[in-house]
Amino acid sequence: MTQTGDRPLTQTHNPEQALREKIFTSVLEYYQYKFQTRPFIPGQTYIPVSGKVFDDQELIKLVDSSLDFWLTTGRYAAEFEQRFADWLGVKHCLLVNSGSSANLVALSALTSPKLGDRQLKPGDEVITVAAGFPTTVNPILQNQLVPVFLDVTLPGYDIDVSQLEAALSERTKAIMIAHTLGNPFNLSAVMAFAEKHNLWVIEDNCDAVGSEYQGQKTGTFGHLATVSFYPAHHMTMGEGGAVLTNDSRLKKIVESFRDWGRDCWCPPGVDNTCAKRYGWQLGDLPFGYDHKYTYSHVGFNLKMTDMQAAVGCAQLDKLPDFIAQRRQNFDYLSARLQDLQDVLLLPTATADSDPSWFGFLLSVQDNALFTRNELVQHLEEKRIGTRLLFGGNLVRQPAYKGLNYRVVGDLKNTDFVMERSFWIGLYPGLTEEMLDYGVTAIHNFCRRP
Repeated sequence: MTQTGDRPLTQTHNPEQALREKIFTSVLEYYQYKFQTRPFIPGQTYIPVSGKVFDDQELIKLVDSSLDFWLTTGRYAAEFEQRFADWLGVKHCLLVNSGSSANLVALSALTSPKLGDRQLKPGDEVITVAAGFPTTVNPILQNQLVPVFLDVTLPGYDIDVSQLEAALSERTKAIMIAHTLGNPFNLSAVMAFAEKHNLWVIEDNCDAVGSEYQGQKTGTFGHLATVSFYPAHHMTMGEGGAVLTNDSRLKKIVESFRDWGRDCWCPPGVDNTCAKRYGWQLGDLPFGYDHKYTYSHVGFNLKMTDMQAAVGCAQLDKLPDFIAQRRQNFDYLSARLQDLQDVLLLPTATADSDPSWFGFLLSVQDNALFTRNELVQHLEEKRIGTRLLFGGNLVRQPAYKGLNYRVVGDLKNTDFVMERSFWIGLYPGLTEEMLDYGVTAIHNFCRRP
């Protein structure tokens, strides 16, 4: 018996399986040739802020799926949905083709007439923050709802919960915000406010897989939550995302919006799950109209391919180690940069939380003798990747000019983020040598004569 990662190659009398095992052996050989670890050369090797970390298992499962030639959602997707839901601690995980699609489907689900009095309708308001990523906010606008932008706190960069009451109006129906770079927002305050005023909560958990708040994983607090599996994130399928919920009614609505808006909930390739495919009377359709072609929502087709899900199944095995390494790298960077707090604002975990960090967020203090842009340009010249905190202040972005939204307060801290904040990488693919090189470059710039 030979060993391919953690997958044994065994003698088999099944001709198809024997052929597959032969292919897997070749895939292992290809992986070892193609993806050899290359030495880090300071100043020459680019240090990215994020990236995919994988081994032969991702390639083998990807090829295994491709050999089925089941090109839509299939067995690997079903496996991943169950395993990820179990790991996170939610009832339902529904895969989609991106984290942005997950946000679109999650918010759109709340516009369903099946929710009765709690249905979101055009003109209703959704509380969010201005210092965020566009696709947390775009679904609000795309559903003809009104985003209400709040400021963030420093140095946690999470929603300023002291503004929640000021944000409330008779049209407020939901809250949709992200855990910034993996740092959980104040879930106690947000969930208490939502319960008090009967509001929906969507957690954008795309940057925070594995983060915990009061010992409970983020993505399990809201009525709905979303995850991204883009290569930059905690684990990857290339593209991909998921909607999470404990509410079986919401699960069915999300599924409908994801799958063309259909009322039927049969998985691909399956008929008559409800056992009365020709026994429904819905809308103005004739009795017995095929349930597979009955539509209860104006939906999309945002399903994931099984080949992507196959990669996710291999990644899921590594996820706990990925999270541990992110935390370790954060602690290492934080310790090495403590002496620069007179000129740099270092990130701090929110109270009662244990973040699964996405990036290491830094802000240039007001008294520093250099600008954010000067420091960022220096790091990029040294081949150290940087990113800004996404859209900065979204209301200042050209895409949002002239759109219908409300702003609470002056967004002072959001403007500070826009002008002074950036982040560097801490993902598991970075070695201590790379982190040290980055730390030295920051020190040399900040302490230059």
